Amino acid sequence: MQQPNVDGGPSRILVVDDDPTVAEVVAGYLDRAGYVVDRADDGPTALTRAAAHWPDLVVLDLMLPGMDGLEVCRRMRGHGPVPVIMLTARGDEDDRILGLEVGADDYVTKPFSPRELVLRVESVLRRSRPATSGQRLGAAGLAVDPEARRATKNDAELALTLREFDLLAFFLRHPGRAFGREDLMREVWGWDFGDLSTVTVHVRRLRGKIEDDPARPRLIQTVWGVGYRFDPTGTEEAS
Repeated sequence: MQQPNVDGGPSRILVVDDDPTVAEVVAGYLDRAGYVVDRADDGPTALTRAAAHWPDLVVLDLMLPGMDGLEVCRRMRGHGPVPVIMLTARGDEDDRILGLEVGADDYVTKPFSPRELVLRVESVLRRSRPATSGQRLGAAGLAVDPEARRATKNDAELALTLREFDLLAFFLRHPGRAFGREDLMREVWGWDFGDLSTVTVHVRRLRGKIEDDPARPRLIQTVWGVGYRFDPTGTEEAS
């Protein structure tokens, strides 16, 4: 598979939706915003298109015929990291959380504003690109290289999504300080609005990858009534 675009040219977006009207509108807005757009109306076609031209980001409908968006996301992530914005026709929180749990970087619930979707795409792409400069970060056996977008624990590579990486880097930059979910949404996601369950799910996923015992977190601790705090000393969280 081809690697993501890193030469400064137009980003390639793969739009996967079996509703031709939605796909056409989304593709049209993204094209006018200056992106190169590929389209697919089912999971197998999406995987084929991605294999031919690896996308910089995927706009992926959750409810697809035959192979749903969750399985498409899993299979794409099996080949390499790629930011994913999940589309769902339902307002049910369980659907949104499912998308986040499988590694989607964001989700948009139908019906949605195409302009808002373009802004979400721009935000995710901006944060997915390697930093032109950035100090390496480390504590408690964790190490983050912002330029290489690489994170390790005790020298073992961590398989982090875009948002998990940014969240870990943010915590490492601010050890010992408590942040509310609104603060993390603004500082890590770059949004002044949004569903705060996004933060909760990503903290849980990150704990599952960096904590020795995610059920008893020592590094990312819950500060009741406030939010979360990164403790590089790894002192056990009070029950």
